[in-house]
Amino acid sequence: MKTAKPVADILAACLVLTAIGWAMSFQRRLGLDLYPQQFFAAVLFFTLPIAYLTMPARRGTERQAVPLHDVALAAVSMLAVGYVAIAYPTLVLQIFTRPPELWITGLIIILLTLEALRRSTGWALVLIIAAFILYALIGDMIPGRLQGRPQNWQLLAGYIAVDSNGILGLPMSVASTVVIAFILFGVLLGITGGSQFFTDAAMILMGRFRGGSMKIAVLASGLFGSISGSAVANVVGTGVVTIPMIKKDGYPAHKAGAIEAVASTGGQLMPPVMGAAAFLMAEFLAVPYSEIVMAALLPAILYYVALFIQADLEAAKLGIRRIPASQIPRGQMVAVGLHFVLAFAVLIYLLFWQRYQPERAALWSALALCATALVFGYGGIRPGVRALLGSIARTGYSVVEILLISAASGIVIAVLNITGLSFNLTYALVQIGGGSAILLLLLSAIVCIILGMGLPTLGVYVLLAALVAPALIEVGIEPIAAHLYVLYFGMMSMITPPIALAAFAAAAIAKAPAMATGWAAMRFGWAAYVIPVLFAFSPTLILIGDPGAVLFAALTAALGVWLISASLAGFFRGRLSRFKRTLFGVAGLMALVPEGAFEGALLTDVIGIVMGMLLIVSELLRRNPDPMTEASQ
Repeated sequence: MKTAKPVADILAACLVLTAIGWAMSFQRRLGLDLYPQQFFAAVLFFTLPIAYLTMPARRGTERQAVPLHDVALAAVSMLAVGYVAIAYPTLVLQIFTRPPELWITGLIIILLTLEALRRSTGWALVLIIAAFILYALIGDMIPGRLQGRPQNWQLLAGYIAVDSNGILGLPMSVASTVVIAFILFGVLLGITGGSQFFTDAAMILMGRFRGGSMKIAVLASGLFGSISGSAVANVVGTGVVTIPMIKKDGYPAHKAGAIEAVASTGGQLMPPVMGAAAFLMAEFLAVPYSEIVMAALLPAILYYVALFIQADLEAAKLGIRRIPASQIPRGQMVAVGLHFVLAFAVLIYLLFWQRYQPERAALWSALALCATALVFGYGGIRPGVRALLGSIARTGYSVVEILLISAASGIVIAVLNITGLSFNLTYALVQIGGGSAILLLLLSAIVCIILGMGLPTLGVYVLLAALVAPALIEVGIEPIAAHLYVLYFGMMSMITPPIALAAFAAAAIAKAPAMATGWAAMRFGWAAYVIPVLFAFSPTLILIGDPGAVLFAALTAALGVWLISASLAGFFRGRLSRFKRTLFGVAGLMALVPEGAFEGALLTDVIGIVMGMLLIVSELLRRNPDPMTEASQ
């Protein structure tokens, strides 16, 4: 079939128009009383056929024409998902009675979703999700505390496909609303010249420094993430501008996506606003919100210091030079594009003063962007109405991979819920680690990350604050430290494979492999895996204790972050040998450990400081640093 492209274009446009209509509540104006899951099913109704009409069965090959079997799969997917969308009010009440029309339809949707995911992202995610499904079917055969409830496969198929904790659950909710709206905003930025304006502005601000684009991404995403409260929304909101900018600077695509994901995710930890979980934490602990802000301040600063240092060292390591002065645009030329700032001003105003839903705020901002671009333009670009309308279909194509990953994430969440695996993990954690703070912290971190897969940080925090934080407090950890600990690791699920929604969203924008982006995000975000363990043992890192001890902990922690970041990057003034990378890492860890973490920690601090300073001096005295590095500084 050679006429699939026009059909796919129509489906892509319908996908985005459906999301716009839902965000603007058109269904209510038409008198339609719909479940949100019917809307999510409608989005999947367009997503699956687009995947089969545009993605070849063999990844990496060029498609000349669409084979008939893919046309058939597209048609079957529309019939199955369309049936769920229409009959949802009836089907959702029949999950546990297992009528054939439900479990057969559910089985078709699951298999077609996994196959579309394989075509989009490869086998890794599909195999992981298949392992969860297998656990759901044979979990009762697993001995010990992780034994699951036995599941009938017909019940499982219907539950995954229809229940609000399955494919049509929270990840699909975020992707179908917030993600589509912000991706549309980003596509419009590209068409109207807005992306070029921000690239030019970045050159003026940071073009004379190496790694300027990554540093701008860290700053912008951290600030926006502090008040957005959603890592994924932040990725798609700022990443549509920063990721192309970083790639243009010469960074690999997966690293561009990774650093955006880490910067966006960390915004929920950055005072003064932080994410919604911080306000809930104040309620849990019955303390003023200002105490939460003060406790979170130093760890958040260390998190972003580590990220900023790695951005700088990565630029040096990759030999990314400073932009020649002749290539940096003139301020007067860039000032013409200041009208693009109005769209972002509208976005911020609607989000934080008018309390609009993110997707609706993004759509109004997109409208403001179109209006100013049609009047003023930028750099010789003044798009016509036809080009702006064409952005709708382009957006539809751009969000297919994110929607498929979100639908697949719902399968994992469904298994966690229906088998009782999430509760079993938490119960086992408390029982196994109840008498040992170190073991309990380690197990808590693992459970937080597992439970956070595909779930919003707020939901994970509520669960862990009720079930795990009391156990941490029981073994002597400060209450505020215990709650920050579970918040940190619940948040890190957003960049920790196998279900790392923020990293995968960034990968889709960067057009990079999802898993490679996830692993790179873990390396860039290493501080968030280490610092919570340290402040759990020594509250000086959350500004509790003698001011002198707090200042000493802050300074030694900053040195430790610098040394470890250099070790992970494999670069300081020049490339580091494996032996020196190891020394930098050991010295950094010793310096990072706060004085009050354990008896004798002061000695490790001193050793780490002395060792670190000697390593720094030895690097500064190097006679032959990398020539490309000298050129880029």
